[in-house]
Amino acid sequence: MRKLPCSSHPGDRTKSLSVAVLTALALAGCAIGPDYQRPDIDLPAQWRSTPAADADVARPVSETGERWWSVYGDPVLERLVDEALSNNADAAIATARVLEARAIASQTDANLYPDVSANFSGSRTRNTQRGTMPAGATPRMQNYYSATLDVSYEIDLWGKYRRASEAARADIFAAESAREAVRLSLVAQVAQQYFALLAADAQVEVARRTLTSRGETLNLFTRRVEAGTLSEYELHQAVAEREATRSQLASLMQTQDRAESALSVLLGRSPREVMSGAMERGTPAPVRDVVIPAGLPSELLLRRPDLREAEEALIAANARIGSARAQFFPSIGLTAFLGSESTQFSDLFSGPAQVFQFAAAITQPIWNAGRIRAGVFITEARRDQALARYRNAVASAFKDVRDALAAQSAARETLTAETARTAALEKALAQAQLRFDAGVSSRIEVLDVERNLLSSELARIDSERQRKSALADMFKALGGGWPEPAPVGALSR
Repeated sequence: MRKLPCSSHPGDRTKSLSVAVLTALALAGCAIGPDYQRPDIDLPAQWRSTPAADADVARPVSETGERWWSVYGDPVLERLVDEALSNNADAAIATARVLEARAIASQTDANLYPDVSANFSGSRTRNTQRGTMPAGATPRMQNYYSATLDVSYEIDLWGKYRRASEAARADIFAAESAREAVRLSLVAQVAQQYFALLAADAQVEVARRTLTSRGETLNLFTRRVEAGTLSEYELHQAVAEREATRSQLASLMQTQDRAESALSVLLGRSPREVMSGAMERGTPAPVRDVVIPAGLPSELLLRRPDLREAEEALIAANARIGSARAQFFPSIGLTAFLGSESTQFSDLFSGPAQVFQFAAAITQPIWNAGRIRAGVFITEARRDQALARYRNAVASAFKDVRDALAAQSAARETLTAETARTAALEKALAQAQLRFDAGVSSRIEVLDVERNLLSSELARIDSERQRKSALADMFKALGGGWPEPAPVGALSR
């Protein structure tokens, strides 16, 4: 017990010696339970990817300053991302959980230190003269005053509280990693929703232009039917194509509105702004593929925030095993108080009124119906669950990278194909129009080409969105970026 030297009492040296011995014993104690070791997982040595001819090697974290979304070259997107990071509800919740974890850790660490409290009490008692023990030599009216400084402390001989503090610190790191994972996912969602909105804008514009064109065609057909130079069959076909385009436009406008409202929620805007606020649009720069630099160790993926969160949860679960096992061993509790007691308040702080007490108690569990053993089994089972989740998270992370690489390649090929298809259909439409004007083909052939061209233009816009979205998925899968690959031989130095 660490005693406060409040006076020069002759027993102070004895108490100080006791404190020193017990403190040394506590420091010599070992922490029960397994020490954490990172699980051995079979990882690939390096990344392997086949870049396209126009691919860029992504800039590392040190160059982008962790703002990987700057590769899109859109200042509007960067402002929206900053707004989301500041106002998004999920990001705010994740930050509050970090503060909660820190407070819990402080509360847990408090068990490593003594509890000190001050106590003051006073009473006035009147004794009976008619009871079985009437007041005699003692005064009938008695006063009592007491002022003490109370201290209690449990020596953490087996590391019960140290392991609990270790687990609490791991919980802090897990909460911080979870916050970073939320922020990383949020940025990717904002970027993808922003590009979905821009794609919806472009598709609505194409549909409106097509609807205008088909309305003009229908007016022309109506005049020709009235003049007897066109059959009603072709007129009905033109009406059907116009109405189909109108229906498609309505669906695209609904998609546009949903994308805008979803982006507003991601940005953390108010309900009024979600209902009526306009979303700013920018002009992203052309996006090319981003490939992982050759020679980059695949184990760098373990820095991904969700993997760090899973590992810290495993560390915490492992530490709690030691805290549970320490319950099997005896606990040593120390209590002490130093103060004064007097029947007169004026004498309370005088020398003769001083009192003190020092006590030690050892408690050894003998039988508790298996409660402690069950507690150990619970912590071990939770450690096994955390280990399985960590292994699965690592495997899922590598799957995310593989899927992102495949999605990027597929989006590139799809965009190339849809662009070529659109160009070919534009030429086919011009030729079909010439054939119709020359009387070689019917207007139905022109309508068929127009229908295919509209579908191709919408698909091309969507494939361009998919390519930008695939880039966001790539950075999300890799945890936001990576450092420069180490020079050959640098790891061996």
